[in-house]
Amino acid sequence: MYYAYILQLRDKTYYHGFSDDLKTRMKAHQSGEVESTKNLRPLELVFYSAFSSKKKALDFEKYLKTQSGFAFRNKRLIEK
Repeated sequence: MYYAYILQLRDKTYYHGFSDDLKTRMKAHQSGEVESTKNLRPLELVFYSAFSSKKKALDFEKYLKTQSGFAFRNKRLIEK
């Protein structure tokens, strides 16, 4: 299984990621092992989606990083 996920960071911004092991990846984020989020803890997992193929998960993560992906995220995937 492959996952695309969204984290809300301490400064209320969002981080979009991909992993084939979401539990281990979340532990890495929480412990400060991920360079791009280590100074923005605490963080919260606000959305994830599982995919059967790596390509689909990576494509969805890439989409979430686009302008239309931001709009979709804000309207459909996260609570405001």
